[in-house]
Amino acid sequence: MPNLLSLLLLTTLPLLAGCEQKDSLAQIMDSGRLTVVSRNSPTTWYVDKNGPTGFEYALASRFAAQLGVELVLEPAFSLEDIFIQLDRGDAHVAAAGLALTEEGGSRYPHSEPYYHLLPQVIYVAGTYRPRRLEDLADMSIVVLAGSSHSRYLQHLQDNGYPQLSWTEVPEVDSMDLLERLNQGTAELAIVSSNEFEVQQRLYPRLKVAFDLGARQDMVWYLSPERDNTRLLEAINAFLEEQREKGELDALREEHFGHSRIISRIGSHTFTRNMRRTLPQWEKLIRKVASEYQMDWHLLAAIAYQESHWNPRAESPTGVRGMMMLTLPTAKEMNVRDRTDPGQSLRGGARYFKQIKRRLPDDIYEPDRTYLALAAYNIGRGHLEDARVLTRRRGGDPHLWSDVMEALPLLQNSKYYRTVKRGYARGKEAVSYVQNIRHYRGILEWQDIAKNQPLPPVKPEQYLPAALGGANLRAL
Repeated sequence: MPNLLSLLLLTTLPLLAGCEQKDSLAQIMDSGRLTVVSRNSPTTWYVDKNGPTGFEYALASRFAAQLGVELVLEPAFSLEDIFIQLDRGDAHVAAAGLALTEEGGSRYPHSEPYYHLLPQVIYVAGTYRPRRLEDLADMSIVVLAGSSHSRYLQHLQDNGYPQLSWTEVPEVDSMDLLERLNQGTAELAIVSSNEFEVQQRLYPRLKVAFDLGARQDMVWYLSPERDNTRLLEAINAFLEEQREKGELDALREEHFGHSRIISRIGSHTFTRNMRRTLPQWEKLIRKVASEYQMDWHLLAAIAYQESHWNPRAESPTGVRGMMMLTLPTAKEMNVRDRTDPGQSLRGGARYFKQIKRRLPDDIYEPDRTYLALAAYNIGRGHLEDARVLTRRRGGDPHLWSDVMEALPLLQNSKYYRTVKRGYARGKEAVSYVQNIRHYRGILEWQDIAKNQPLPPVKPEQYLPAALGGANLRAL
């Protein structure tokens, strides 16, 4: 049975031939290209070693695929630039983690909300923590120029809080705001909750002081230069379909789910070790990862979770080395000296790849990696028991988000007596996987932050069109 978006296209496309002035949807279908402007940030769109990725990129890619057209992504380097591109008609849609504001909603066509966020006041732990609006007076505050946050601060200043002052930073990514706090050049930053949730991994000293104002709706804005009636109908139908199928939740879990899993203290300890200890082992980890065709961030994250990158680590149960291999596993993987970092890393990488290879063929990434990590920690047999429990509970045993809910049941006699291998420390396995996801994310973002693109000098510079099927054209 065709979905709502398909029906919309089927019933309206025959009318296009007789249209003298083509509307947005007709122009997109005719050209075979959907042009989307987005921010280069961890919550929206960025390019990693595998090409373009990010929550907004993934969502826009799905919409373009459903239309059967190519996604053309235009990066913006300031919030103002996003709306300039819409005003010029250079982009059909702005998918950039933008809040619905009174000004924006009245000027630009926009989709139904597909996510929600809270404006938050961020401060440095150990310094003065404001708890209400009155406490913000005379404090140095940074905010993104042209953001809904800057407009809200202006509204507050005009309506009862004249002592409020702030600095507007002409950037597109809130990472610059958090960096200023971290370096001590500002006392507070106003950041959206979803952006801080992701980026706090890099700045574990930063905390939320309080929520500033009410929850905001996140929407896609459309260019006002064309008739967008049918395009807006198509977008809303697509978003509703994604919501009903659970795909929106799945995308949020994929891109943001690993950011809420360990304490601030644990995150701070990791970032300290990343700066002090990792440089000694990074070259070797990269080398071993390359040998076994693994992402080095993942191998480094596993090694940290296992031993904090300590090649002489040893547990009371006898597991040893950087990858904390048991004696039987070491023998199986041909590791003679578990305290030798190279042997341990290679043995651990080989063992992980073996587990991953033996999972059912119809488990796909990224769930395949997460389930393999769980099996690395708890054993393939117990993982299979958890997948059985997942199926019994009506979940999907191919999805980590469902299996992770069943794993803790292996500690409950009501459940573990009904499966083949009995009791297992399922909660520990869930924490193990989620911690590794968190550490891997920090390592990836550390690399991305170092190589973040600068605004182009020339009007047009081209990136390879083959990246992820998108044509990425800088301004």
